[in-house]
Amino acid sequence: MPLVSMTEMLNKAKEEKYAVGQFNINNLEWTQAILEACEAKKSPVILGVSEGAARYMGGFNTVVNMVTGLLEDMEITIPVAIHLDHGTSFESCKSAIDAGFTSVMIDASHHPLEENIATTKKVVDYAHSNGASVEAELGTVGGEEDGIVGGIKYADPQECKELVEKTGVDALAPALGSVHGPYQGEPDLGFDEMAEIRSLADVPQVLHGGTGIPTADIEKAISCGTCKINVNTEFQQAWTKIVREVIANNKEVYDPRKIIGPGKDGIIEAAKSKIDTFGSADKA
Repeated sequence: MPLVSMTEMLNKAKEEKYAVGQFNINNLEWTQAILEACEAKKSPVILGVSEGAARYMGGFNTVVNMVTGLLEDMEITIPVAIHLDHGTSFESCKSAIDAGFTSVMIDASHHPLEENIATTKKVVDYAHSNGASVEAELGTVGGEEDGIVGGIKYADPQECKELVEKTGVDALAPALGSVHGPYQGEPDLGFDEMAEIRSLADVPQVLHGGTGIPTADIEKAISCGTCKINVNTEFQQAWTKIVREVIANNKEVYDPRKIIGPGKDGIIEAAKSKIDTFGSADKA
C-alpha cells in the first residue's frame, strides 16, 4: 500500500473517537518493528521522523526509500503516513515533502502568533499543493526530545481558533501540559482547554509526549478531541532495556544483528499496547 497523508486517517479517528499513534522511527529496526506491530493490529500509523533522526538515517530521501521498500517487502496493507516531526522552518518542511514525506509538522510555536500563522500558512499552501498534510503547534510542549527543548506554555484557545481559520491546517498540537521525554511526577493535562479548543477550532488535536500518560488521561484526552498521540521515549526505553540485557548476558556477542535485533521485540510489544490504549486496532 502506498504512503498516504494523515488527513483521512485523523478525520476518521475524530469521527469515531479514537486516536492514531505517531510512532517515531530512528533506524531500520525501529521501522520494521512498528510496521509489524501495526500490521498485526490492523491499525493505521503515522511514522514520525524528527529532523535529527532524518540526519542520523542519512537524509529525507533515504528515510522515504527505506519506508517504501519495507512497505513492499513486508506486504503492509494498513494506511501509513510518513511525517516530519517538529519541522523548524518552511525550507525543512519543503525538503521533506519534495523527498516524499506525506505529512509535516511546522513548529513555529516559539514565534509570535502572527509569525506562526504566516509561516504555517506558507507550509500549508505548499503541502496541500503536493498532497501532503500539515500539523501546527501553539504554546510550548515541555521537556526535551532530539534537540527540541521547551518549558510548558499552555496554548490560548482563541489563538488556536485564529491559527486554524487563517492557515487551514489539518491538525493542531495545542500545548496543554504534556512534555517530551519522561515525566517528573504525574502529568497534569488541560482537559478543559482541550474541550474548549475543540469547540472553537474543530480540527483533529494532537497530544505530544504520549509516554507515561495514564490510560485514563489518554481516554479523557481522546474524548476532548485528541486524535493523534505521539510516542517515542517509551519505545526507546523498551528497546534499550533488551539490548542492555543481551550485552550483559553474552560478553562474547559482536554481531550487531544479534545485539540490535532483539530490541525490536520491546518496540513491538510497546506499540501493540499503545494501539490498544488509543483504540486504533482494526481501524485500518
